[in-house]
Amino acid sequence: MLVSAGSVSQMERYVRAGASAVLIGEARFGMRLPGDIPESQIEEAIKRAHELGAKAYVSMNKLFRNEELAALPDYIRLVANAGADAIVFGDPALLLNVREVAPGIPLHWNAEMTGTNSAAAAYWGRKGAVRAVLARELNEEEIIGFKRQTQLEVQVQVHGATNIYHSYRNLLQSYMDHLGKAARLVDLGEDRGLYLVEAERPDERLPVYEDANGTHVMSADDICLLEALPELLAAGVDSLFVEPLLKSEEYNETVLRAYRSAIDRWFADPDGYELDERALDEIHALQPSDRELSFGFLYKEQVY
Repeated sequence: MLVSAGSVSQMERYVRAGASAVLIGEARFGMRLPGDIPESQIEEAIKRAHELGAKAYVSMNKLFRNEELAALPDYIRLVANAGADAIVFGDPALLLNVREVAPGIPLHWNAEMTGTNSAAAAYWGRKGAVRAVLARELNEEEIIGFKRQTQLEVQVQVHGATNIYHSYRNLLQSYMDHLGKAARLVDLGEDRGLYLVEAERPDERLPVYEDANGTHVMSADDICLLEALPELLAAGVDSLFVEPLLKSEEYNETVLRAYRSAIDRWFADPDGYELDERALDEIHALQPSDRELSFGFLYKEQVY
């Protein structure tokens, strides 16, 4: 089970709660991380993850601009020498640099919503990737088919918000300057953040925020596949990702404990496994009242 972490202390909390792998990094190279673990601390973070028995993956899944390319070789060399278990990438520029300065480090291909078919995954597998991060829009049948048709490891998001829109431009202020049009921003205060609301769906609030990589709009609900976990495990899914963005550490720890218990109980006795309703109740107790838990696209017939 994989979760991203924004600091060494947060990483420690999440591993103790049940994560077996952590995704770390900084905004210079990775997208939508819950915080920066800077270059000066990355070696310490990787070492600490290993001491706790977890793997440490470094996020470098940005689409890089020309002026950013010069920093890639030294950073790749740094995380490889620090013992990172894999680099997560989406941009071919990263792959070319890895080949040159750290050819032995494993690669996880994460192309966000375009990770939809095993042929594309196989292409990147031939280039050195060992894992494919599947698009959140795939349903159960497609996930099972993907796993059967690839030799790569497969990663699926099982909990949390999903990103539905990103722009490198800082659009937040532009939206705020155009209040009253088809889309508007609702400011619910420091603790609740900013939401984008569509005129056609006034009851759905899409969290929106800006960071060093531009503007990010997130889904109106949260994926929760705890009840579907046996199906994913039986299909051979290799990595289950919990998205911690826009949630408290207490919430994320509760989620991680619930999934860890379920995973361990399923592997101990697949035939006798039963859902622990109390674990689901504990998640519901911390779930924001204006954000539903859903199966996402798992049981939908998706049309692209």
